[in-house]
Amino acid sequence: MAITVSPGSVATLDEVVEAVASWQQEGAPVQVHPGDLGWNTSLGTQHLADELRVWRRDGRLVAIGMADGLIRLALAPEVDEDEEFAARLVDDLSDPARGVLPAGGSVEARYGAALRRVLERRGWTPDESWTPLRRSLAEPVEDVGRRVEMLDAGHAPEQVVLDRVAVHRAAFVGSTFSVERWRAMAASASYRRARCLVAYDDDGHAVAATTVWSAGERRPGLIEPLGAHRDFRGRGHGRAITLAAAAALRELGASSVTVCTPSTNTVAVGAYVAAGFEQLPEVTDFRMPS
Repeated sequence: MAITVSPGSVATLDEVVEAVASWQQEGAPVQVHPGDLGWNTSLGTQHLADELRVWRRDGRLVAIGMADGLIRLALAPEVDEDEEFAARLVDDLSDPARGVLPAGGSVEARYGAALRRVLERRGWTPDESWTPLRRSLAEPVEDVGRRVEMLDAGHAPEQVVLDRVAVHRAAFVGSTFSVERWRAMAASASYRRARCLVAYDDDGHAVAATTVWSAGERRPGLIEPLGAHRDFRGRGHGRAITLAAAAALRELGASSVTVCTPSTNTVAVGAYVAAGFEQLPEVTDFRMPS
Protein backbone atom coordinates (compact mmCIF):
# COMPACT_ATOMS: atom_id res chain seq x y z
CA MET A 1 0.00 0.00 0.00
CA ALA A 2 2.88 2.43 0.66
CA ILE A 3 4.26 4.06 -2.48
CA THR A 4 7.25 6.36 -2.39
CA VAL A 5 6.88 9.60 -4.34
CA SER A 6 9.40 9.76 -7.18
CA PRO A 7 12.16 12.28 -6.35
CA GLY A 8 11.92 15.49 -8.31
CA SER A 9 8.52 14.71 -9.82
CA VAL A 10 6.84 18.12 -9.83
CA ALA A 11 3.59 16.71 -11.20
CA THR A 12 3.41 14.23 -8.33
CA LEU A 13 4.20 16.95 -5.80
CA ASP A 14 1.38 19.07 -7.23
CA GLU A 15 -0.97 16.13 -6.75
CA VAL A 16 0.14 15.73 -3.14
CA VAL A 17 -0.29 19.44 -2.39
CA GLU A 18 -3.80 19.53 -3.83
CA ALA A 19 -4.82 16.36 -2.00
CA VAL A 20 -3.54 17.65 1.34
CA ALA A 21 -5.33 20.97 0.74
CA SER A 22 -8.61 19.14 0.14
CA TRP A 23 -8.21 17.25 3.45
CA GLN A 24 -8.18 20.42 5.58
CA GLN A 25 -11.51 20.67 7.42
CA GLU A 26 -12.83 23.32 9.77
CA GLY A 27 -13.06 21.97 13.31
CA ALA A 28 -10.88 18.93 12.61
CA PRO A 29 -7.55 18.39 14.39
CA VAL A 30 -4.62 20.36 12.97
CA GLN A 31 -2.66 18.03 10.68
CA VAL A 32 0.00 18.42 7.99
CA HIS A 33 -1.05 21.33 5.78
CA PRO A 34 0.03 22.43 2.29
CA GLY A 35 2.00 25.11 4.13
CA ASP A 36 4.14 22.49 5.84
CA LEU A 37 4.97 21.06 2.43
CA GLY A 38 5.59 24.53 1.04
CA TRP A 39 7.97 25.56 3.81
CA ASN A 40 10.02 22.41 3.23
CA THR A 41 10.37 23.22 -0.48
CA SER A 42 12.73 26.02 0.54
CA LEU A 43 15.31 23.22 0.44
CA GLY A 44 14.18 22.28 -3.09
CA THR A 45 11.50 20.08 -4.63
CA GLN A 46 13.95 17.17 -4.76
CA HIS A 47 14.41 17.45 -1.00
CA LEU A 48 10.66 17.43 -0.38
CA ALA A 49 10.04 14.55 -2.80
CA ASP A 50 12.71 12.50 -1.03
CA GLU A 51 10.97 13.17 2.30
CA LEU A 52 7.50 12.13 1.16
CA ARG A 53 5.73 8.80 1.50
CA VAL A 54 2.24 8.39 0.09
CA TRP A 55 -0.48 5.79 0.53
CA ARG A 56 -3.13 5.12 -2.11
CA ARG A 57 -6.31 3.11 -2.08
CA ASP A 58 -7.86 2.24 -5.44
CA GLY A 59 -5.52 4.75 -7.02
CA ARG A 60 -6.56 7.63 -4.75
CA LEU A 61 -4.23 9.34 -2.30
CA VAL A 62 -5.53 8.70 1.22
CA ALA A 63 -2.48 9.53 3.36
CA ILE A 64 0.89 11.22 3.10
CA GLY A 65 3.86 11.21 5.42
CA MET A 66 6.65 13.77 5.50
CA ALA A 67 9.97 12.73 7.04
CA ASP A 68 10.86 15.92 8.93
CA GLY A 69 12.92 14.52 11.79
CA LEU A 70 9.93 12.25 12.41
CA ILE A 71 7.07 11.16 10.16
CA ARG A 72 4.37 13.84 10.03
CA LEU A 73 1.08 12.49 8.69
CA ALA A 74 -1.95 13.87 6.88
CA LEU A 75 -4.98 11.66 6.23
CA ALA A 76 -8.02 11.96 4.02
CA PRO A 77 -11.29 12.36 5.97
CA GLU A 78 -12.56 9.12 4.38
CA VAL A 79 -10.06 7.06 6.42
CA ASP A 80 -10.57 8.85 9.75
CA GLU A 81 -12.46 5.89 11.24
CA ASP A 82 -11.13 3.17 8.92
CA GLU A 83 -9.62 0.54 11.24
CA GLU A 84 -8.43 -1.67 8.38
CA PHE A 85 -6.53 1.15 6.72
CA ALA A 86 -5.14 2.32 10.07
CA ALA A 87 -3.78 -1.18 10.76
CA ARG A 88 -2.08 -1.30 7.34
CA LEU A 89 -0.58 2.13 7.89
CA VAL A 90 0.77 1.19 11.33
CA ASP A 91 2.25 -1.99 9.81
CA ASP A 92 4.26 0.22 7.46
CA LEU A 93 5.29 2.60 10.25
CA SER A 94 6.30 -0.26 12.56
CA ASP A 95 8.62 -2.08 10.15
CA PRO A 96 11.93 -0.20 9.63
CA ALA A 97 12.66 -2.47 6.65
CA ARG A 98 9.85 -0.74 4.73
CA GLY A 99 11.78 2.52 4.80
CA VAL A 100 8.99 4.65 6.21
CA LEU A 101 10.27 5.16 9.75
CA PRO A 102 13.56 4.12 11.41
CA ALA A 103 13.53 1.93 14.51
CA GLY A 104 12.61 3.91 17.60
CA GLY A 105 11.23 6.79 15.54
CA SER A 106 8.23 8.99 16.21
CA VAL A 107 5.11 9.85 14.26
CA GLU A 108 2.97 12.98 14.30
CA ALA A 109 -0.58 11.64 14.01
CA ARG A 110 -2.97 14.34 15.18
CA TYR A 111 -5.78 13.37 12.81
CA GLY A 112 -7.26 9.93 12.30
CA ALA A 113 -9.24 8.55 15.21
CA ALA A 114 -8.74 4.95 14.09
CA LEU A 115 -5.02 5.50 13.54
CA ARG A 116 -4.50 6.90 17.03
CA ARG A 117 -6.41 3.98 18.55
CA VAL A 118 -4.31 1.43 16.68
CA LEU A 119 -1.06 3.16 17.67
CA GLU A 120 -2.09 3.08 21.33
CA ARG A 121 -3.20 -0.57 21.18
CA ARG A 122 0.13 -1.59 19.68
CA GLY A 123 2.12 0.05 22.45
CA TRP A 124 3.23 3.30 20.85
CA THR A 125 3.88 5.78 23.66
CA PRO A 126 3.30 9.55 23.96
CA ASP A 127 6.22 11.68 22.80
CA GLU A 128 6.58 15.46 22.35
CA SER A 129 3.53 17.53 23.33
CA TRP A 130 2.12 20.25 21.07
CA THR A 131 -0.48 22.98 21.57
CA PRO A 132 -2.77 23.73 18.61
CA LEU A 133 -4.34 27.18 18.44
CA ARG A 134 -7.09 28.49 16.17
CA ARG A 135 -8.76 31.82 15.43
CA SER A 136 -11.96 32.11 13.43
CA LEU A 137 -11.86 34.46 10.46
CA ALA A 138 -15.62 34.93 10.23
CA GLU A 139 -15.19 38.55 11.35
CA PRO A 140 -12.68 41.19 10.17
CA VAL A 141 -9.33 41.26 11.98
CA GLU A 142 -8.39 44.39 13.91
CA ASP A 143 -5.83 46.73 12.35
CA VAL A 144 -2.24 46.07 13.44
CA GLY A 145 -1.19 49.73 13.51
CA ARG A 146 2.09 49.03 11.76
CA ARG A 147 3.41 49.09 8.24
CA VAL A 148 3.31 45.58 6.80
CA GLU A 149 4.76 44.61 3.42
CA MET A 150 3.49 41.52 1.61
CA LEU A 151 5.32 39.18 -0.74
CA ASP A 152 3.75 36.76 -3.17
CA ALA A 153 5.12 34.85 -6.14
CA GLY A 154 4.39 37.77 -8.47
CA HIS A 155 5.38 40.63 -6.16
CA ALA A 156 8.79 40.27 -4.51
CA PRO A 157 10.71 43.55 -4.11
CA GLU A 158 14.33 42.69 -3.43
CA GLN A 159 14.62 44.73 -0.23
CA VAL A 160 11.51 43.17 1.30
CA VAL A 161 12.82 39.69 0.46
CA LEU A 162 16.11 40.59 2.14
CA ASP A 163 14.20 41.85 5.19
CA ARG A 164 12.07 38.68 5.28
CA VAL A 165 15.20 36.54 5.37
CA ALA A 166 17.03 38.76 7.87
CA VAL A 167 14.15 38.77 10.36
CA HIS A 168 13.80 35.00 10.17
CA ARG A 169 17.49 34.47 10.84
CA ALA A 170 17.35 36.92 13.74
CA ALA A 171 14.27 35.22 15.18
CA PHE A 172 15.42 31.59 14.99
CA VAL A 173 18.89 30.82 16.32
CA GLY A 174 20.96 28.76 13.91
CA SER A 175 18.61 29.24 10.95
CA THR A 176 20.13 28.76 7.49
CA PHE A 177 17.24 30.46 5.69
CA SER A 178 18.48 32.48 2.70
CA VAL A 179 17.26 34.49 -0.27
CA GLU A 180 17.88 31.42 -2.45
CA ARG A 181 15.76 29.30 -0.11
CA TRP A 182 13.00 31.93 -0.12
CA ARG A 183 12.94 31.94 -3.92
CA ALA A 184 12.77 28.12 -4.01
CA MET A 185 9.82 28.23 -1.61
CA ALA A 186 8.10 31.00 -3.59
CA ALA A 187 8.33 28.86 -6.74
CA SER A 188 6.55 25.91 -5.10
CA ALA A 189 3.01 24.70 -5.76
CA SER A 190 1.99 25.49 -2.17
CA TYR A 191 3.08 29.12 -2.43
CA ARG A 192 0.49 29.86 -5.11
CA ARG A 193 -1.90 30.36 -2.19
CA ALA A 194 0.62 31.82 0.26
CA ARG A 195 2.04 35.16 1.30
CA CYS A 196 5.04 36.36 3.29
CA LEU A 197 4.55 39.38 5.52
CA VAL A 198 7.18 41.70 7.01
CA ALA A 199 6.30 44.24 9.73
CA TYR A 200 8.23 47.47 10.24
CA ASP A 201 8.43 49.83 13.21
CA ASP A 202 8.13 53.61 13.05
CA ASP A 203 11.86 53.93 12.35
CA GLY A 204 11.68 51.63 9.32
CA HIS A 205 13.31 48.59 10.96
CA ALA A 206 12.05 45.18 9.87
CA VAL A 207 10.90 43.77 13.21
CA ALA A 208 8.77 40.68 12.56
CA ALA A 209 7.91 38.32 9.72
CA THR A 210 5.80 35.31 8.88
CA THR A 211 4.52 33.14 6.04
CA VAL A 212 0.83 32.31 5.76
CA TRP A 213 -0.55 29.43 3.72
CA SER A 214 -4.07 29.03 2.39
CA ALA A 215 -5.57 25.63 1.56
CA GLY A 216 -8.31 27.28 -0.48
CA GLU A 217 -11.52 29.11 0.30
CA ARG A 218 -13.52 28.04 3.36
CA ARG A 219 -10.66 25.89 4.63
CA PRO A 220 -8.30 26.49 7.57
CA GLY A 221 -5.13 28.45 6.77
CA LEU A 222 -1.78 28.01 8.48
CA ILE A 223 0.93 30.24 9.95
CA GLU A 224 4.35 28.61 9.37
CA PRO A 225 6.66 30.09 10.59
CA LEU A 226 6.35 33.35 12.56
CA GLY A 227 9.00 35.23 14.47
CA ALA A 228 10.04 38.60 15.84
CA HIS A 229 13.56 39.97 15.44
CA ARG A 230 15.49 39.27 18.63
CA ASP A 231 16.62 42.93 18.89
CA PHE A 232 13.04 44.23 18.91
CA ARG A 233 11.18 41.83 21.17
CA GLY A 234 8.86 42.89 23.98
CA ARG A 235 7.32 45.74 21.97
CA GLY A 236 4.18 44.07 20.64
CA HIS A 237 5.59 43.22 17.21
CA GLY A 238 4.80 39.53 17.57
CA ARG A 239 1.13 40.23 18.22
CA ALA A 240 1.06 42.71 15.34
CA ILE A 241 2.48 40.28 12.78
CA THR A 242 0.11 37.57 14.04
CA LEU A 243 -2.89 39.83 13.46
CA ALA A 244 -1.54 40.79 10.04
CA ALA A 245 -1.18 37.09 9.23
CA ALA A 246 -4.80 36.44 10.23
CA ALA A 247 -6.00 39.36 8.11
CA ALA A 248 -4.02 38.14 5.09
CA LEU A 249 -5.52 34.66 5.34
CA ARG A 250 -9.01 36.12 5.63
CA GLU A 251 -8.38 38.01 2.37
CA LEU A 252 -7.32 34.70 0.81
CA GLY A 253 -10.66 33.18 1.80
CA ALA A 254 -9.54 31.02 4.73
CA SER A 255 -12.20 30.08 7.27
CA SER A 256 -9.79 30.20 10.19
CA VAL A 257 -6.11 30.55 10.96
CA THR A 258 -4.29 27.75 12.76
CA VAL A 259 -0.88 27.19 14.26
CA CYS A 260 0.69 24.45 16.36
CA THR A 261 3.60 25.15 18.71
CA PRO A 262 5.55 23.00 21.20
CA SER A 263 3.72 23.08 24.52
CA THR A 264 7.01 23.93 26.23
CA ASN A 265 7.09 27.24 24.31
CA THR A 266 4.75 29.00 26.70
CA VAL A 267 5.78 32.44 25.43
CA ALA A 268 4.59 31.60 21.90
CA VAL A 269 1.36 30.07 23.22
CA GLY A 270 0.68 33.21 25.26
CA ALA A 271 1.41 35.47 22.28
CA TYR A 272 -1.12 33.66 20.09
CA VAL A 273 -3.75 33.75 22.83
CA ALA A 274 -3.14 37.53 23.15
CA ALA A 275 -3.84 37.80 19.41
CA GLY A 276 -7.28 36.24 19.83
CA PHE A 277 -6.45 32.57 19.24
CA GLU A 278 -8.26 29.82 21.11
CA GLN A 279 -5.92 27.39 22.83
CA LEU A 280 -7.02 23.85 22.00
CA PRO A 281 -6.24 20.67 23.99
CA GLU A 282 -2.66 19.45 23.77
CA VAL A 283 -1.76 16.60 21.44
CA THR A 284 1.29 14.36 21.52
CA ASP A 285 3.40 12.59 18.96
CA PHE A 286 3.73 8.81 19.25
CA ARG A 287 7.02 6.93 19.68
CA MET A 288 7.56 3.44 18.30
CA PRO A 289 7.80 0.67 20.91
CA SER A 290 11.38 -0.40 21.62
